[in-house]
Amino acid sequence: MKNLNKAVMAALILSTSLIACDDDDDNVLTPTPTPTVQNIAEIASSDSRTDSLVVALSAADLVSTFQASGTFTVFAPTNEAFRNLLATNNDWNQISDIDKATLTSVLTYHVLGSTVKSTDLSDDMYATTINTSGPNGVNTSLFVETSNGVTINNSSKVMQADIMASNGVIHIIDRVLLPPNVVDIALADDRFSSLVAALTAYNFTYTTTLSGNGPFTIFAPTNEAFTTLLNSNSKWNTLNDIPEATLQAVLEYHVVSGANVQASQLSQGQTIGTLGGSDLTVDLTNGAQLQTEESSQGNVNIIITDVQATNGVVHAVNQVLLPQL
Repeated sequence: MKNLNKAVMAALILSTSLIACDDDDDNVLTPTPTPTVQNIAEIASSDSRTDSLVVALSAADLVSTFQASGTFTVFAPTNEAFRNLLATNNDWNQISDIDKATLTSVLTYHVLGSTVKSTDLSDDMYATTINTSGPNGVNTSLFVETSNGVTINNSSKVMQADIMASNGVIHIIDRVLLPPNVVDIALADDRFSSLVAALTAYNFTYTTTLSGNGPFTIFAPTNEAFTTLLNSNSKWNTLNDIPEATLQAVLEYHVVSGANVQASQLSQGQTIGTLGGSDLTVDLTNGAQLQTEESSQGNVNIIITDVQATNGVVHAVNQVLLPQL
């Protein structure tokens, strides 16, 4: 009888142990798999708004670029944006009608070489793209405004920002961006609206000339610089009050033809010949400055450097440069 009781007790202990083990198994937490973050190419492929972008990337053999590891910012045009692009050229009925070199240039102009979220953007900033359509393969610039949402080159609005990918970030935009020439740069940035007005005054054809192959280096006065110029003469209330020959000489003093001179290429005492035949002298003693032929003017500050276009480079200056008239 004792042996029977021992056997029963042993069975009870064993069954209790087994139940306890089962309870322990029930309490084991299965690790939650880490979500896989898609790369830029995968996100674009899965978003119906960017089907045309994927077709374009494939046609330009750029899909693998955005599948690879890295840090990119892509301003991704919508399908409608691509339809509007095709409508600008009678020979373009579909994306495959755009020659590969042109398509590659357009697409790379939508890409920055680092991850730039919307919170990293600021008003009136320039960013460098991976597009190398500038003279001698220099990377081109795009212009950002944030005062009323995010707008690129005063033409394309960001519709959705900060779609994060494993290799960067995507911002959806409503218009395809085209690599700009130096005139396009001035047109996009409203700080140069007075310069544009001056270039188109009288019967000047400077916008046509400066839209050519170049290369050009433009020292671009800001609107405030032109206001100061007008205030210097009691007879000048508007740009049209400046005599044509005077305005022509002044404008041509801001253009260097045949050279894409970036800030890193400026040296102390360097003489730069301008389109009008007069010279500028570089002074780097207190930052990047220019000395003009008008000795009473004093040094002129270069306040924005290396805004790179396809046919030249733009540097903003805080005064209108004055040649000897």
